[in-house]
Formats: sequence, structure tokens, C-alpha cells
Amino acid sequence: MKKAFFAFLCLLITATLTRAQELSQDTALFHQGDDPAWSAFAYNDNAWQKVSFNQSWEDLNVQPTNGYGWYRLHVVIPSSLKKGIVEAIMLELGAIDDSDETWINGHYVGKTGTFPEDPGGYCSEWGKKRHYIVDPKWVRWDQDNVIAVRVYNFGDPGGFYRGAIKMVKPSLKDFASLSLVAEKGGYKAVLATSVKTIGTLKTTVTDILTGTEETSKTQKIGVDSWKEKQISYALVPQKRLTVTYTDPRFEEVLKAEVCSPYILTPPAPATPRYNGPLVFGVRPGSPVIFRLAFSGEKPMKFSVEGLPEGVKLDPDKGVLSGSVAQAGDYPLTFTATNDKGSASAQFTLKVGTQIGLTPPMGWNSWNCWALSVSQERVMASAAALINAGLADYGYSYINLDDAWEAEERAADGRIEANEKFPDMKALGDWLHSNGLKFGIYSSPGDHTCGGFPGSLDHERQDAEVWNSWGVDYLKYDWCGYAKIFNASNDHSEAACMRPYLKMQQFLREQPRDIFYSLCQYGWGKAWEWGAYIDANSWRTSGDIMDTWESLYHIGFELQTDLYPYGGPGHWNDPDMLIVGKVGWSSSLRDSRLTPDEQYTHISLWSLLAGNMLIGCDLSQIDAFTFNLLCNNEVNAVNQDILGHQAHRDVVEDGIQIWSRDLYDGGTAVGIFNLNDSSVPVRLDGALAKIGLNPETARDLWRQQDIATDAEYTILPHGVLYVKVK
Repeated sequence: MKKAFFAFLCLLITATLTRAQELSQDTALFHQGDDPAWSAFAYNDNAWQKVSFNQSWEDLNVQPTNGYGWYRLHVVIPSSLKKGIVEAIMLELGAIDDSDETWINGHYVGKTGTFPEDPGGYCSEWGKKRHYIVDPKWVRWDQDNVIAVRVYNFGDPGGFYRGAIKMVKPSLKDFASLSLVAEKGGYKAVLATSVKTIGTLKTTVTDILTGTEETSKTQKIGVDSWKEKQISYALVPQKRLTVTYTDPRFEEVLKAEVCSPYILTPPAPATPRYNGPLVFGVRPGSPVIFRLAFSGEKPMKFSVEGLPEGVKLDPDKGVLSGSVAQAGDYPLTFTATNDKGSASAQFTLKVGTQIGLTPPMGWNSWNCWALSVSQERVMASAAALINAGLADYGYSYINLDDAWEAEERAADGRIEANEKFPDMKALGDWLHSNGLKFGIYSSPGDHTCGGFPGSLDHERQDAEVWNSWGVDYLKYDWCGYAKIFNASNDHSEAACMRPYLKMQQFLREQPRDIFYSLCQYGWGKAWEWGAYIDANSWRTSGDIMDTWESLYHIGFELQTDLYPYGGPGHWNDPDMLIVGKVGWSSSLRDSRLTPDEQYTHISLWSLLAGNMLIGCDLSQIDAFTFNLLCNNEVNAVNQDILGHQAHRDVVEDGIQIWSRDLYDGGTAVGIFNLNDSSVPVRLDGALAKIGLNPETARDLWRQQDIATDAEYTILPHGVLYVKVK
């Protein structure tokens, strides 16, 4: 159901409505501060600052970071918008950073998020589009109207800058919602509406693996205003339930779909099996920290042939440590043995100038703990990485995101951890003793996204402190530097590079390797210059969210032209993995992606050679999420030592085909169905479109060879992921 702003208005729809846009505006008047008088139509705002919706508070140099500002928009609303409507029009605002309240001509129309003074305190809803219903009686047709928006911001960049204002005619989706909610034994469909509706509900059950439609039922449904209808369904494993609702007055169709998670990855054998990368880069004299990634029944004993002088092995944990003074390639043979047998793997330790020879695999704290991260939670996550078996598949980085910092630096300028992290060096030592690497977060600005001290003018000092703690990875977030950049007259590529180049100089002075990850959200085109400043990866997009829209935009739209820039030591980073329990601290929930969308997500990230950083609570890893993250054949594509990022070869009728060449002469191919319904695809025909004609293909998720002269059903937002030679 839509948010509580519906409660002030009972809506009656008596004619067929269309969704055509009628009005748009991309400028407003702005004033910092907070005064309820600013919501009134008659308020004199002549002295207010004119701004565009492309300008954040950082662009406007608004201080303080955490506070209020108001926007007043003067718009003429044409009376033509009334056609076909009795009592409703829709006001659409772009997403606002972070919370807002909105009025039109002094009449309150809605609120998204909460403010510090509200019961329960502040809650951000920065990622949501604002859709507010307006009573036409409040509108001054064909005259000046004032739309007033009160905004509260926490942390940069802040404000109303994510899209122009629009007035549109409402659709069925504005008044009604259809959802499927889990209940004991299955799911219940919930149709809720703020208008009286009489329509058709259709229910279909499909076998997930075969695509066969098993049952279909259609029934008439009537729901009164502000009521809801609930219908329960039993749902057994490997079934997809699709429910649609239509009202003859609207063109739109409400649709809800759910399927029980289904596991394609076969279980690992009890005998040892190596699942990690085939190469690891370290600079001469830098610490070697590497965990042998063998799955199999525990306990297990490890041995290594060919170890260079200065490196030793913990035979119980399978952890390499030490350092190598002489540059060169050192071929090693790993062997793991348990009660069920033994297995060996060939490996190369490359001692030279380059690190990050394969994309990093590990965990980042933000998407599950956000600002509530603590040393205790980090250690518990690291323990879960090992105990759940994720470390047996090459996941080795444990990265702190924002909120580890004390609110102020020490008197001598030294960066310090807050009370939630009583001993950072002990944390680093403990991670290293288990073969895990220690990641940290900062910003080139004077503060981070969360308002903690950034590294500006303390770059050397911070790099030295991190070295003393044993840090192996730095995520360097543009967030706090944007204000400095925007205030300058130099917005060149060199100006984008400058703060990152400065920190890299001091990182390289440290006697340990620190993987350098740039976070500039894609707009600075870091992929064009990141390698020149010796960065190891760079973000290619804004923050990812666990929605299909976000996954589609970042994965299938923003990465298409970036494949020339990624490779060993320098990787494009489309942001963290959004599977498992995510949602920031006390709001943890299952990813909102469907099972098929999650298969698509991991398949695409492996093709893109993207950073594989898990964002969920590792202590709550379930069998389905483990199957997604720990398929050794899928991960081998991501970790392929050739390092070629996939390119998009085919876009046709909602089908996209992406492929990448592999070190062993094979080709990994992802055939993605971006449609909302299943699509049959003949495999040899799809492969022929990209110049491949094999007799068999390897289904990477099922880990079995399949015929190419057969037709396969790809589920909505799903993938057929194969490797061919």
C-alpha cells in the first residue's frame, strides 16, 4: 500500500486515466534553515536563491551537513490536466537526500522519511521517489502555484537534486497494490486499494526448472475503498507463483511473483577441492597473507611445495605468511589432505610491482551494519566467513566501511578508532593469523559520508597509522571531497585525480601492500585514469540497492563500454553483492531480488570481473545464498587470470548476451532474459550470434555438460550461464 499520505483523501475514479506527463519543472528557489511559515502560498520568497535540481547541498556550499533547507517551486498547472479526472492528480518529486515534507499552496500533501524531532527519531528514505496525491481543489489552475518542500539532510551530499518535478495523471498502481507475503505453508496474495475496484485476479503456478505451467486460475475480485483482499496459496519447493490483477478502467496490470529459492550448485565433495585463485601478487618485502581455499571435510592438513625463502605455512589453518625479498614468479603446489583423500593445485606467487591480480573477494560491513558496525561484529563476521565455508572459496577480505572512526582526531592529528573498536591492531593481527585481509574506509575530504573525520591534510599520517594496524585494503570515498571540488574553478580530469594520487603516494611508502579502491560513484570516469595512478579498482556507479531496477541500471546499462579498462591489478567495480540478509543493522531482511535475479546478479558480476564483496550478515548465510556465493566454477570465471572483462554482444527482444575469453581458451557466456516473462532460447542459435559453434556447453550453475542443439527456458530476469571451448 502507498504511504500514509493517502489517509487525507478518499479518491473516486470514474473514467479511464492515462499516464501521460503534463508538466515538468527543473528549477526552484532555495533557503537554508527551517520555518513553518515557508510552506504558505503568500510567503515572499523574492530573496531566495535560485537553484536547479542538478545541484546538491554540497554544490551550494550549504552548512551544516546535518540540518534543514526549504525549496519553493513556482509552477503554472494547466487545466488540461483535469481531463478524465474527478478528484486526483499525482505530484512526482525526484528522490530527496534524505527526508522531506511537501505542501502545495499551503496544503500539506505528504511526507517521506522521518525527522529528528519525530517519534522514533530520524530515518532516511533518500533512495525513494516521492509520489504524492493532490486534491484538485487545492490547485490554482492556469495560475501560479507554490510547491514547498522541507528537506532534512544527514551527511553529504544532501538536498533535492535527483530529478525534476512532474505532474501526471494517476494510474492503478497509485491507488492499489498487489503483494505476496510469506505465511506458514506458503504465501498469501494481498490486494489493497484506496478506491473501490472490481477486477480480475489471475493465479499461475509454474515449475521453476522446466518452465512448465502447472495450474492457472482466474476469478473476479471486488474490494471496497481502504480495504484489502487476502487469498492464501500453498507453495512447494521449485514452484513459481504469479498473481496478476486488472481493473477495466486502467491499462496497467498489477503483478506479484514469488518463487521458492532453488539451489542449482551441486554440493562440494567431502574430499579436498581447491577453489581459490591460481595466482597472487605481492611486492618484494611486503607481507604475504594468503589462505589456501580448499573445501572438503574438516579437519584438514595442508602442505606446499616450492615455498620461497621467507614464507612459511601453517599446516593446520592453511595460511601462508612471511615475505619475499627477491622479485620473480614462484610456482607452488598446494596439497590438502583429510580422512577422505587429498587434492593438489598448481599456483603462482608473483612477487613484483603489481598486486590485485584477480578481483578481491570478501565482505564489507556497510550493507548489513552501516553506522552500527563494531569490532565484535566484524570479528563475528570473519569467524562466520571461515566457519560457514566461504573462506574455502577464496573470500578473504574483511572490510570496515564508515563509522569506525572517532569523532575527532587526537591532539597531534592522529586518526583514532571510536569506542566500538578498542584495539585495531589486535583486530588486524587476528585476521592475518587466519589468512584474512583487513580493509578500512576513509575519504579524501575533511569528513566521510557519515560525518566522521576524513583524510584531508592527514594523508601521510593516516597511511602510517593504517600500516601500523595491518590494513591491507583502503576504500577511499569521494563523499567529503565533493564540496572542495565543486567550490574550485578546476573541474578537469587532473582535478579528479589529484586527491587520489596524493593518497596513493603515501600508501606506496608503507612497507606493506594496501589494495587501493577508489569510490567516486562513476561520474568522474575513474576507469579512464585509475590505472595511471596505480589504483587497484574504482567504482563505476552509484550505490547499489537490492532492487531489480538498481541491478539492471548498474549491471546492464552502466558497464557496457567499460571492458577495455579492467584487467589484472586494475578492476572496474560495480559495487557490492546484494544477496542474503541486508538492510542496515536492525532492519536486516532477505534481499528483495528474486532467486532468478540473484542468479543473474552473481553471473553478471563474475563475467564483469567485478569486486566480489559480500554485503550481507554472514552469520545468517542460508543454503541458497551459500549456493550463489560458493559455486567454484562460477567464481573461477570471476578469478580468471587472463582478466578480460565481458563485453555485451547481443541486445535483442529483451535478451542480452555477454561473453568473456578465459585463460584456458574457453569462453564464458551469459544469456540474460531481462523480460518479465519466461523466454525459450535455443542455445546453438544464441551462441552462433557471437561466433561460437561448440557441440556441447558447460552449464556453470548446474556444473554439468549440456547439449547445444536444445531449447532452454530462461525465467524472468534469469540467466543461462555456460562455458564453451
